[in-house]
Amino acid sequence: MQSVNDIRSTFLDYFRRQGHEVVASSPLVPRNDPTLLFANSGMVQFKNLFTGLETRDYSRATTSQKCVRAGGKHNDLDNVGYTARHHTFFEMLGNFSFGDYFKSDAIPFAWEMVTKELGINKDKLLVTVYHTDDEAAELWKKVAGLPDDRIIRIATNDNFWMMGPTGPCGPCSEIFYDHGDHIWGGPPGTPEEDGDRFVEIWNLVFMQYEQFEDGSRKDLPNQSIDTGMGLERVAALMQGTNDNYATDLMRSLIEASAHATGVDPDAEGQAVHHRVIADHLRSTSFLLADGVMPSSDGRGYVLRRIMRRAMRHAHLLGAKDPLMHRLVPALVQQMGTAFPELAQAQSLIQETLLSEETRFRQTLDRGLKLLDDELDGLPEGADLPGAAAFKLYDTYGFPLDLTQDALREKGRGVDTDGFDSAMAEQKAKARAAWSGTGESADSAIWFDLADTHGATDFLGYDTEVAEAQVLAVVVDGAEGQAEAGQTATVITNQTPFYAESGGQVGDSGVLLGVGLRAQITDTRKAAGLFLHDVTVEEGTLAAGLPVSLTVDHARRSQIRANHSATHLLHEALRQHLGDHVAQRGSLNAPDRLRFDFSHSKGMSAEEIAAVEAEVNAFIRQNSKVETRLMTPDDARAIGAQALFGEKYGDEVRVVSMGQAETGKGADGQTYSLELCGGTHVRQTGDIGLFVSLGDSASSAGVRRFEALTGEAARQYLLEQDQRLAEVAMAVKAPVAEVPARVKALMEERKALSNEVTQLRQQLAMAGGGGDAVESKEINGVALIAQVVSGVTGKDLPGLVDAHKEKLGSGAVLLIADTGGKAAVAAGLSKDLTEKLSAVDMVRAAVAELGGKGGGGRPDMAQGGGASAQNAEAAIAAVETLIGGL
Repeated sequence: MQSVNDIRSTFLDYFRRQGHEVVASSPLVPRNDPTLLFANSGMVQFKNLFTGLETRDYSRATTSQKCVRAGGKHNDLDNVGYTARHHTFFEMLGNFSFGDYFKSDAIPFAWEMVTKELGINKDKLLVTVYHTDDEAAELWKKVAGLPDDRIIRIATNDNFWMMGPTGPCGPCSEIFYDHGDHIWGGPPGTPEEDGDRFVEIWNLVFMQYEQFEDGSRKDLPNQSIDTGMGLERVAALMQGTNDNYATDLMRSLIEASAHATGVDPDAEGQAVHHRVIADHLRSTSFLLADGVMPSSDGRGYVLRRIMRRAMRHAHLLGAKDPLMHRLVPALVQQMGTAFPELAQAQSLIQETLLSEETRFRQTLDRGLKLLDDELDGLPEGADLPGAAAFKLYDTYGFPLDLTQDALREKGRGVDTDGFDSAMAEQKAKARAAWSGTGESADSAIWFDLADTHGATDFLGYDTEVAEAQVLAVVVDGAEGQAEAGQTATVITNQTPFYAESGGQVGDSGVLLGVGLRAQITDTRKAAGLFLHDVTVEEGTLAAGLPVSLTVDHARRSQIRANHSATHLLHEALRQHLGDHVAQRGSLNAPDRLRFDFSHSKGMSAEEIAAVEAEVNAFIRQNSKVETRLMTPDDARAIGAQALFGEKYGDEVRVVSMGQAETGKGADGQTYSLELCGGTHVRQTGDIGLFVSLGDSASSAGVRRFEALTGEAARQYLLEQDQRLAEVAMAVKAPVAEVPARVKALMEERKALSNEVTQLRQQLAMAGGGGDAVESKEINGVALIAQVVSGVTGKDLPGLVDAHKEKLGSGAVLLIADTGGKAAVAAGLSKDLTEKLSAVDMVRAAVAELGGKGGGGRPDMAQGGGASAQNAEAAIAAVETLIGGL
C-alpha cells in the first residue's frame, strides 16, 4: 500500500522528470489575491504568472499546495466529520504550464500519472469534457483509448473555468473514479451525481481564452494549463477505500486522538468527534505555522472557530484536560518532512492551542449549560431563538456555526434571522456608544465604514507586499474617488502596512494598480480600520479596484530596529536603575528612538555607558525575536512588561528577545519580555548597533532617553570621529592625546583669564591712569564712587570688595560701561549696614541710568542701566542718599 507521503512524492517526482520545477507550497494566507481568505487551490500562488503580471525562470511547475476551505464562499466547515471527503485542510497536487505546453501534453501527463505511476485501474476511470471541447474529447480517445460512453460532455459551467467576469478562462476536463455499484451514486451529469460512487480525482483547466466585458472571447496568446488532484481522495482509492478518513495519514491522527482520550475511534457515535479533531488539528496547526493567530475578526476569527469546534468535540469525547496541543507531535511526525514549517513552529502551535483550549474550557461548560437551559424551555424539535444564539456568541465566544453544530446532534436548528437581528441591534448600540466618546464628527465615517466592511486584516507581521481590494476612498471627509494630484485616505480589505500605535510610527510605501500609482505617506488606525493616507500620482483611485501594496522596506527595517532596541533599552534601564523603571511614552521612527521612563534624577555618564553596553551585548547575541499570543494575565504571570498607554484586549502579542542566565518567561531565561503589537526584527543582530544620545528631563519624575541604531548610529559615530579629528588638528596633537591637550589648554586659558582679571582690577583700582582712587567723606561716610572701563559686570563685585578692604569703613559705588549699557555695583562695610543699604545705593544709581530696581544684600548689591552716559548724575544721587542719613 502506498502511503499518503509516498503518493505525494510519486506525483512530484514524475513531473520533475517531465521538466517541471518543484515549487514549495505557498503560505495559506494569499499575498497575491485579496478576494481569498485562504489559499484554496494550487493555482493561487501562480495567478500573476497566468495573467502575465509576473515572470519566473521556469515555464512549467508542480506543487503540493496546502489548502484551507473554512470561510467565505469556499466553506466546508459544517460538513467536516460528517461526510467521507469534506475537510477544512487538504492538499492539492498540481502541474502547471505558463504558455509552455497545452492539451496535447497535459492530457497524456495526467493519464500516465494516474494509470502508470499510481497504477490505478484504467477500467475504473471515466472523464468529462466541456460539451464543445472536441479537441479534448479526441485526445482522450487517442491517449486513453476511452469509448464515447466514458467521455461525458458537460454543458454547464461546472466544466468551464473563469478567473473572473473578465480575463483568462477556458474549458475543464475531469477524471472520475468508479468505486463500484455497491455504493450509491451516478456518473457526472446525472441526477445521482452527488452520490459517493463516482469521485472526481483530477481536474484539468485549459486556459484557452480571454473574456471581455461584452462577453466576447479570443484565444490567449500564451495558452496555459492548471491541474489539480486531491491528495486525500487519491490516497483513499489507492488504499482501497472511498473514505478519506480511513487513509493512513488521517487514521494515524484519529488514533492519536483515541489514545489521548481513551475512546475507541470506531465506537458508535464517537467516530465523528475523532474525525473533526483530526481534520481541525491539520488546519489549525498549518494556519498557526503560516502566521495566522486566533483573534476576534478576519482570518484569526476563522482560525478560532475551527479551534473551538475541535475543542468542543474533544469535550464530547470526555477529555477533561486540553487535548489538541498533545496531538501536534503526531501531526509533525506524519507531515513535518513534506512541510518543514510545521516542525519549525511546533512549540508555537502547541503553546497557542493549549492557551486557547484552556481559556475556552473555562467558558464551555457555562455556555453549554445556557444552551441546555434554553432548549428545556422550548417545544420538542423547535429551533433555538436567534437572541439565545447571539448571547452564546457575544457572552461566551460561541460562533454561530459552533452552536449549530451542537444542535445538529439534537436534531435542531437556529433562528438565523433572529441572530442577525440581535447582531444588528448590538452594532447600533455600539455606534451610539462610540458617538458619545467625544470623537470628531468627521471621524464618524470610519465607524460607518467599519460597520459595513469589517476590520482590516493586517498582514504586516509576515510580509511587506500584498494585493488588496480597495473598499473605500475618502476625500475631504466623504467617500469618492481621487485623481492624479489629489490626496485621499484609502481603506482596503487587507494590508501589510503597519498603522501608527504603541509609539511606532505608521508605514509608508506605494499603492499600484492598472494605470494607477499612489504614494502612501502614512498609515493610521480608526475603528479597526487601517487608514492609508495617499497622494495619487497617476490614474484614478476608486472603490472596488484591485491594487498591490508595497511597504517601504528600508524605512520599515529602520523602524523595526529602533522598536526592538527600545525593548532591550527598557530592560537594560531596569537592570541598572531599578525595577521602578517603567515606560511613560516612546517614539520608534525610522531615524531615531525616544524612550520616556519613570526615574527621579538624571543618569550619570557611567550609568548611560553601562546601559548602552548592555543593549549592544544583546544585539551581538543575535538571539531570535519570538512572538506569542497570550491572555494579558498569563503574559504578566511570566513577567511580561505592559507598555504605558496601551489598551489590551482578550489576547496580547508577547515579544521576547535575548537569553540571560536569570530572566523572565516560562524558562526563566528570557531577557526582554513585553506586551507589544508592533513589528520587530527577526534576530537581535538585525538592530546592528545602539548608540546613546543621552538622557534629559521630560516631565516631573520622568526622564527621556534618546538613541540611534543601525546605519544612523554608524553615521553618527563617523561624524563624531570626524569632529574629533578636526579638534586634534586644531590643537596639534594626536587623537589619543586630545583629552590631555585640551585639558592643558583649558588650564592655560583659565590662568590667563585670571591674570587678565587681576590686571583689569588693578587698572580699575588705579582709576585707569595708574593713580590710586581717593575717597570723599559725606555725612561722616567715606565714599569711593568711580566710573570704570575695560571690565565686565561680573568683575565689579571683586573690585568693590578690594576698595572696601582698603577703606576699612565706608561705601563703594562702581559704574562700568559695558558696551553701551551700564553695570552698577555697590558695597558697604559691615559697620554701616544698619543705617544704609547697598541695595538702596544701587537703586538710586540705576534710576539715573535708565534702569530699574537692583538687588542683593545690605553689604553688596548690583543692578544695571540702559547707558552709562549719566554716570555723574548717578554718583550724585548716591551722594545725596548718603548725605540725607
